Amino acid sequence: SAMRHLLLVLLFSVSTLAVRQQAVGIEGKLMCGMKPASEVHVKLWDEDSGPDPDDVLDEGYTDKNGHFRLQGSETELTPIDPVFKVYHDCDDGIMPGQRKLKFKIPNSYISPGGVPKRFFQLGVLNLETIFPKEERNFL
Repeated sequence: SAMRHLLLVLLFSVSTLAVRQQAVGIEGKLMCGMKPASEVHVKLWDEDSGPDPDDVLDEGYTDKNGHFRLQGSETELTPIDPVFKVYHDCDDGIMPGQRKLKFKIPNSYISPGGVPKRFFQLGVLNLETIFPKEERNFL
């Protein structure tokens, strides 16, 4: 019937409206003092407070110049909460585990679809910096 058809169309449009693909990207360069921080593990996460689980959107390692570029997309009901994490041993002596840094990426850098329209430019970050509330990562 026409009524049933209308209901199905409405249901379908509500469900497609709710779940949307969102993309984000970040790039920058990591230093350890005067040296490029190469082979540093970096991850782009979607950290969810709601019902959606945390997801790794992309991960990789910095190149010999300390440069990295990560991008990923996620299809979710709620806006994604992109977070950039760095796991490193810069200025860490013989301490076990790794220093773990976490940066929130501004929501203005989230774009609809599967490819980020523009990358968040972290710039050059010296990992010697002591950040407040720094965490440690133990494998």
